[in-house]
Amino acid sequence: MRIVRMGELAVSATPGDELTSIGLGSCIGVALVDRARGVAALAHVMLPDATADLDAPAGKYADRAIPALVAAAEELGARRVRLEAVLVGGAQMFDVGVGSALDIGARNAVAVRAALQSARIPVRAEQVGGRRGRTMRVHVDPLHVTVKEAGGREAELWNGSPTARRSAAEVTH
Repeated sequence: MRIVRMGELAVSATPGDELTSIGLGSCIGVALVDRARGVAALAHVMLPDATADLDAPAGKYADRAIPALVAAAEELGARRVRLEAVLVGGAQMFDVGVGSALDIGARNAVAVRAALQSARIPVRAEQVGGRRGRTMRVHVDPLHVTVKEAGGREAELWNGSPTARRSAAEVTH
């Protein structure tokens, strides 16, 4: 298991490996996966943009984390056109009022989605918002993502196995 702390990112193509972000409150855990190559990447994004902090670690800000995460995944053989995203976090941890500029969780979610859209990476699953912190685990081969809300039980959020995809296709068609 590799812990991905605030502002960090990690990537793996090692079967059985696990990338984990603990304590995702207003931060966003962004997982990128390439099912065909068995590559998973995870960033623990703290803030929306790096306008005044260009020396910070790439994983700290949404606008820098997504390109860095894509590049790291591609270095292990992932292809951008096959990458899919799973998002966890973005909670409103303090009473600041809906739509407030101080709602960092909501601002992080918007920034991450915008960066993913710019990179043409679809979001396949997410558990974003609310008022509780979460833990996100990205499991490599078999590719799947689990989430555990503070005080709750761990549950599968996304499953990249061929059988899971087939089952989902059968349900929607």
